[in-house]
Order: sequence, then C-alpha cells, then structure tokens
Amino acid sequence: MSAPRNLLFDVPGPKAILRDKVYTVVFTAVIAGLLGWLGYTAYTRGIFDERWQVLWDPQKGGQAAADVWHSLLVRGLLEGTLKAVVISVPIVVVTSTVLVIARASANSPMRAIAYLFTHVFRGIPVLLVMYFGVLALSLSPLVSVVLGLTVYNTAVVAEILRAGIAALPSGQREAGLSLGLRPLSVLLRIQLPQAVRIMLPALVSQVVVLLKDTSLGFIIAYYELLTVTKNNYNYFGEQTTVVFVLAAAVIYIVVNMAVSRFAHWLEDRLSRTRTSVGVIEPPAVRGGVDAAGIGANTRTPYSQI
Repeated sequence: MSAPRNLLFDVPGPKAILRDKVYTVVFTAVIAGLLGWLGYTAYTRGIFDERWQVLWDPQKGGQAAADVWHSLLVRGLLEGTLKAVVISVPIVVVTSTVLVIARASANSPMRAIAYLFTHVFRGIPVLLVMYFGVLALSLSPLVSVVLGLTVYNTAVVAEILRAGIAALPSGQREAGLSLGLRPLSVLLRIQLPQAVRIMLPALVSQVVVLLKDTSLGFIIAYYELLTVTKNNYNYFGEQTTVVFVLAAAVIYIVVNMAVSRFAHWLEDRLSRTRTSVGVIEPPAVRGGVDAAGIGANTRTPYSQI
C-alpha cells in the first residue's frame, strides 16, 4: 500500500463536504438568479426584438450581412485593432529588453534614465500619449496609437521582466560569471530567458491589455473595431446600439481567449521541454566502488582497460 501524499491541508470530513456542497448550490442559485433577472430586464425593455436582424439581414441601404461583418472583422479587427497590435508588440519586446539592460547596467546615469522612464510612463495614461502624438507631434492616428501603446507597455513589460529576474536565485548570475561570461551575456543568455518563462502569464495578460487599449484610438479618429462599431449603429439606427456593442464585445472576448489559449499551449510546451530533458547518468566504472558495498575492489585489471 502506497504511503499517503503529504497535503498542505486536512482531508475534509463529512461536515466539510456537506458544507461545500451547500455553498456550491447556494452560489449557483444566486448566479443563475442574477442572470435570469438580467435577461428578464432586457426582455421587458425590448432588447430581444427584431433589431438583432441587422446581423444577418440588414435590409437598409442595400447593405448585406456580409458587408456588416466585413466592416467589423476585416476593416475594424484586422486592418485596425490587430494591425496596431502587430506593429506595437515587436517594438515593445525590443524596447523593454533595452530598458531591462539599462536598469541592470553598472552605469549610474543609464540606470537613472531607465528608472525615470519606467516610473514616468507607467503613471501617464495611454490616451494622453496618443493625444500628444496627434496634437504636439502631428503624427497620424495609427502612429499615435502605436506610440501610446509602445511607450506605456515598454515600461510595464520591463518591470515584469525585472521582477522575473529578481525572482531567480542569485547563484544563476554567479555561475554565469564564474564561467567567464560578461554581465550582459549572463543577463541575455541565462537570466532573461528564465524570467520570460517565469513571468509568461503576466506577459500574456499585458498583451491582452495592449490589445484592448487599441480601442482608445477611437477618440483620436483611428479606424479600429470600436470606431467601426459606432459607424454601424449610427448608420442602422440608435436601436441597434446594443446589438453592435455586444457583437464587438464578443469579438474582443474571442480574440483575447485565443491569445490566452496560445499562451497556455506555449507554457505547457515549455514545461514539457524542460521536464523531458532528463539527467544523464555517467557510466559506472568497472571495478570501482559499487553502490551495494563500499568495500568493493577499486582496482581495475589492465586487461579490462
């Protein structure tokens, strides 16, 4: 019979199991009641009427359902939201790495500049940077959106990576230096890859935040998903506002869930790669000390060499 596994808590008894079941039933009933109340309220206000027909049969201005979904998915999502994300993410990767290097530098002025950049732009709203790009620098809406997303997320991602590096054992750096590596090589080749693996959930969460922050471009006339949503319900009538807002919300949720699922897949793959590399046992020397007894013959005949 195998020994029981060590637990950090006591095995629940009959009363605890019954209490957990009661709590589950109560909370499920409360959530179901809340959802039912919301659905009933929406029904009494006429939310579930023919206004939803605009998604599959608009019947206005010669528009077809394909035109509506093309505007949302292609012009809004692909050519607007995801375009800004695809441009911003590689820039953030490079600039945040440079910022981490500067924070770990032995040069005091460089460390001070990196520290100031991080704390200043972490405290400034993204929209304010976008406004600065449009009004002060006369940049296009796309460049202003990318500027705001890049500056803010560079500061945040650099802090995430710095926290991951600080969580590593100090022996990692000391071992690299003892092998003759320069401090920069130790940071880039030993510490930073491990920090990325440790902080991968936080990094993915920040990518999701970056994707959602593209909707702020709506205020500076950047043509993205939220702007297309507004144009659609202005064209088809105010009664379709709820329809298009909920459709845009579902699109955002699906895209963010896809990003999260990819992150989970990548994390599992990295974990399997890490655990699949076993420790290679050195070959036993014939005639050496045997594991069964220390007093074994330690002399190897010349005929066996």
